[in-house]
Amino acid sequence: MMNNYIFDFSLSDLENLVLSWGEPEYRAIQIWEGLYQQYWDDPQEFTTFPLELREKFKDTFTFRHLEPVDQVQSQDQKTKKVLFRLPDRSPIETVLMRNQNRNTVCISSQSGCALGCDFCATGQMGFHRDLTSGEIVEQVVHFTRILNTHQEPLTNVVFMGMGEPFLNYQAVMEAVQRLQHNQGMNLGARRFTISTVGIVPKIHRFAREKTQINLAISLHAVDDEIRSSMMPINHRYPVSDLISACKEYISLTNRRVTFEWALIQGVNDSPEQAKDLATLLKGMLAHVNIIPLNPTEGYSGTSTTQERVKVFQSILLDQGITCTVRKPRGIDIQAGCGQLASQIDLK
Repeated sequence: MMNNYIFDFSLSDLENLVLSWGEPEYRAIQIWEGLYQQYWDDPQEFTTFPLELREKFKDTFTFRHLEPVDQVQSQDQKTKKVLFRLPDRSPIETVLMRNQNRNTVCISSQSGCALGCDFCATGQMGFHRDLTSGEIVEQVVHFTRILNTHQEPLTNVVFMGMGEPFLNYQAVMEAVQRLQHNQGMNLGARRFTISTVGIVPKIHRFAREKTQINLAISLHAVDDEIRSSMMPINHRYPVSDLISACKEYISLTNRRVTFEWALIQGVNDSPEQAKDLATLLKGMLAHVNIIPLNPTEGYSGTSTTQERVKVFQSILLDQGITCTVRKPRGIDIQAGCGQLASQIDLK
């Protein structure tokens, strides 16, 4: 029988547990601070505990669900990707991106994905399972521990790895709350970004949370026929419904929505499509992230030319739509979601 996985426990869960052991409540705070401030991963590191309690702690909990299987690092040393195997052998990937004073960890919320977006390596590998809240948290702790050895802070967490976060909504939100806790890692809400393909009911729910967490939408096309061919979820939640949900989110939170647009040559990179996008977003509190496509083996499309990127961006800017071109990161190590997992046999 597997021990309890400690990262699945909230502080109140730990408080109830230590009280049931006949220990004072402050022991839970000591555990919490050890996990999320000291980044300890072994019961023996909790030297403030009597030896007997440390042994009980060891017998009760497991500290790891993430087993590193493979890792790759970009030539510029700024992007590192790790493939993990979970206890049931399901794969997940996590990427650390370092840039000047900004250290961002891109985390997974599911192993694989059921949505089948045709340009995404994770979609090409199919769905394995949802992650627990602790498995989401442990990805962040793993890389924070590494950064801490270099005396560098983690600055941002983005749910842009494997899976659709809003199809694992409860675990994702519990993980964020745990990482935000002021007696732990104390990461502010604005340091988090959740990227969704557009699960409209969950956008409505997220809007009513009135959180400061950033929302990003994988849009990639404004024409329903084109978007549905790229992203099957559009059959269920077409562009008009998606934009309506985003407008409600903006109205309730007064927060800007970021729309992601992976430019694919001959698919969604024309001047006309840029104009249509500008028309769609006119008057919205919105920003566009233009992303040169990260190629995958299972998709024949290619990234558009730099010249067409510039034209696309200039049209949006001329129409008053703020936008940036995201610098490609980790292409030399295939940092796109699912690309490493799809090449490794984890059985």
